[in-house]
Formats: sequence, C-alpha cells, structure tokens
Amino acid sequence: MRKRSISFILLVLIIGAAIGTALGELIAYIVPTGVVEQFFLRAALIGFEPFTLNLGVFTFTLGFTLELNVIGVIGIAISAYILRWYHSDRRY
Repeated sequence: MRKRSISFILLVLIIGAAIGTALGELIAYIVPTGVVEQFFLRAALIGFEPFTLNLGVFTFTLGFTLELNVIGVIGIAISAYILRWYHSDRRY
C-alpha cells in the first residue's frame, strides 16, 4: 500500500469541511426559523484575527479563521472515511 502525504490528507479533509459547511448553510436557509435553523447555523470560529507587521520597506499581514458548523464536522468524517476506504482497497 502506498502512503499518502500529509498535505494530500489535509486537503481532502479541508474540502470535506468546506462542502459540509456549505451544505449546512444551505440546509439552514431551507428549514423554517427556529431551533433546527439555530442548530445548523451555529458555528465554531477557530483561528486568529489578522495582524500587520510594518517593517518600513514592506508590510506583512497574516490572519486565519475557520468557521465550522455541525454538518462541516460530518463532512470531515465522511471525507476521512472515503479516503480510508478508497486507499485501503487499492493494490499498487
């Protein structure tokens, strides 16, 4: 079995999170207002606010924020399962 790089695995998990989060937002706009909508719209923000480093010659700005909802977590789990299933059955 061929090993996959960590960057490929992270890419697949991030794509799963993005698709899951987008689906969660879509579902939240379809369902009626109430507890179910709040469940799908509630998200955890992970990251740090942008900061700027001014060195006179150039300015450097860095920031990162990840917004993840419940369906995003399910998307990560599904993408991890598919990644594991897809690569465990292949013969190289």
